This record gives sequence, C-alpha cells and structure tokens, in this order.
Amino acid sequence: QVQLVESGGGSVQPGGSLRLSCATTRFTLEHYAIGWFRQAPGKEREEVSCIRTPDGRITYSDSAKGRFTISIDNVKNTVHLQMNSLNAEDTAVYYCAADVGSCDAPFSWGQGTQVTVSS
Repeated sequence: QVQLVESGGGSVQPGGSLRLSCATTRFTLEHYAIGWFRQAPGKEREEVSCIRTPDGRITYSDSAKGRFTISIDNVKNTVHLQMNSLNAEDTAVYYCAADVGSCDAPFSWGQGTQVTVSS
C-alpha cells in the first residue's frame, strides 16, 4: 500500500486556521497525484484540492479557492493543506489520497483527521 498518514486536525473557532499534514514517501510524491478530500456527516465525499502528475497542476474546489492552499514539503515528504477563514461548513473528516495522474479515482487513502469548526 501507499503510505498516507494525516494529522493536524482539531477544533477551531469560526475564522480560525488549521494546517493539515499528509505524511507519505518520496516515491509516492514522484509517481502519484495527491489529493485532499473531506466528508461531513450525511454529505457526499468532496474533493478539496489536488496536485496532479506529471505536470504538477494544482486545483481547488470552489469553496476552497482563496482560503485553502496545498503545498509539498520535499524534505519531510509531506503534503500540507493550509486552511484559513474556516467556517462551520468546513467541519468534516479530511483525507489525503493517491491517484494515477489526477484525483478522480484514488486507489489509496489515509485514515483521516477530524476538523471541527464551532463556537
């Protein structure tokens, strides 16, 4: 299996920020697209952001644009999702996942990390 381990979730007040981390391997970063997804109770899974291979193109969902930023730390082999201006609609379990080429059909998923935004 591809190694994907999420961390950084927690509870934050509206307007606050969190940085999620997806620890993986150099091999994974060099061969697969990495995406961040989220799923809230009673809602369908939603793609938040994706870094594609082989061109490195970055995409964001409409709700994430302007608030979230995906980045890669090549020293730590970690993909980050910086989340700012959080609101209650961002409450969900967040997952990172690996795919071939893009993020439309991931074949490997991390365990997830809970993000809760409330006052």
